[in-house]
Amino acid sequence: MTEITEAGQEKQESTTGTAPPPEHHPHRWLALTGLALVQFIIFLDATIVNVALPSIRRDLGFTSAGLTWVVSGYLLAAGGLLLLCGRLSDLFGRRRIFGLGAGLFAVASLTAALAQSPAMLIASRFAQGMAEALAAPAALSMVVLLFTDEKERTKALGIWGGLAGLGATSGVLLSGVLTDLASWRWIFYIAIPPCVASLIITYRLVPDSRGPAARRPSWLSAVLLTGGLIAVIKGLLAAADTSWGSVSVLGPVVGGLAVLTGFLAFQRRAAAPLIPLGFFTNRTRLAGYAAQMFMAIATAAMFFLIVLYMQETLRYSPLECGLAWLPFTVAFMPGLVASTRLLLQVGHRAVLTSGLILISAGVFLFSRLGPESSFAAGLLPAMLLTAFGSGVTAPAMQIAALDSVSQQDAGLGSGVLATVQQVSQALGLSVIVAIGLSHQRSLVAGGTPAASAVIQGHELALRIAAAVLLVGGISIFALMRKPSATAVSAAT
Repeated sequence: MTEITEAGQEKQESTTGTAPPPEHHPHRWLALTGLALVQFIIFLDATIVNVALPSIRRDLGFTSAGLTWVVSGYLLAAGGLLLLCGRLSDLFGRRRIFGLGAGLFAVASLTAALAQSPAMLIASRFAQGMAEALAAPAALSMVVLLFTDEKERTKALGIWGGLAGLGATSGVLLSGVLTDLASWRWIFYIAIPPCVASLIITYRLVPDSRGPAARRPSWLSAVLLTGGLIAVIKGLLAAADTSWGSVSVLGPVVGGLAVLTGFLAFQRRAAAPLIPLGFFTNRTRLAGYAAQMFMAIATAAMFFLIVLYMQETLRYSPLECGLAWLPFTVAFMPGLVASTRLLLQVGHRAVLTSGLILISAGVFLFSRLGPESSFAAGLLPAMLLTAFGSGVTAPAMQIAALDSVSQQDAGLGSGVLATVQQVSQALGLSVIVAIGLSHQRSLVAGGTPAASAVIQGHELALRIAAAVLLVGGISIFALMRKPSATAVSAAT
């Protein structure tokens, strides 16, 4: 059965059935604040380590290969477990799973801050990734269920998506400031108080919830899904350091894809599937996942390359590099406000398409930077355009990805979105950055000066990222049905 929302988007009933909407929760906005604290910290943590990596390497004696695990260990644990943990929150209680994740994140942040060896820090980062997998899908599913009114839910998810994007951009800013003025250890200490506050607020205000009683999926499903995702992500991350034809890349990727194929085949026959395949038939939801994929692939490469450009080409200190991202954080907010207002007027299709195209234009401006580019004439225009486009895209993407999600599948929907993000980030870092670095090495081998080769390598990679975003905007425009004139009029 299909209906059209006020914004003209397709609505499809969940194949697993829909529970009647609960009454409005009296403290839902305060509850949103508590849940969003962990969401902000999770996305902050995803980028906050980048600027601090050289300091971490010096203090703990990391090798070059070992240092990559400070980032990839987190991505591997989170990306491999997010989808499973999202489903487990539906089955065993969303507040319970969220509490486990938020508590683990606080403990892992403390052990990371106190780390005295590379092994201790890497283990802490793996634990932080596991904590994200537990907390993030459960938190987002609770937000979906707290807000039953369509307009309120749009506003709440807009705030949620905006805080996610704001956390990611603020991470680069805070990383430089804390590393220069205090110590890299404070990039981990800073996560502890919000996690504790979130736990207190959530357990006082948010009732536990779970999907309707059903047969528990088999553990074989969980093992196949988690093992397949971890193998694919591990292979993608390895591609950043070696060729795509190497055994360390092809082995995990091909093996992981084979395991995931077996998982899908098993789900078709299972009496109680871990992921009902009918969940992926909603086009609006698919458009949200597609937007997340295109955006994460491109922006993961963009942040990595521009932070590198600032420190290695423009010779910015960690503090200068962090403060330079302040306009990005500020420009994100008007995009967020515009997105939440436009969603009810023109629908997901127009907002997602325009947002991705705006980011694409900003990334293209980044690709034109050279060794003599100034902040005001070079970096700033690209930052403002990219940030505004990110603000426009983030809430619309969250709302579309959770379109028509039933109470039974709320955690699953959140887990799918978060998994797409993590896998796409790994893909962006392993493919786009690797292409840029390969081009750079080829130029140096051909006699091009090293400084010029670096700029040209960055230029190629960033233009590929801009093209990915442009293709994403066009694809979403084609995927989603155009709202009818009467539907748009009704929304306004």
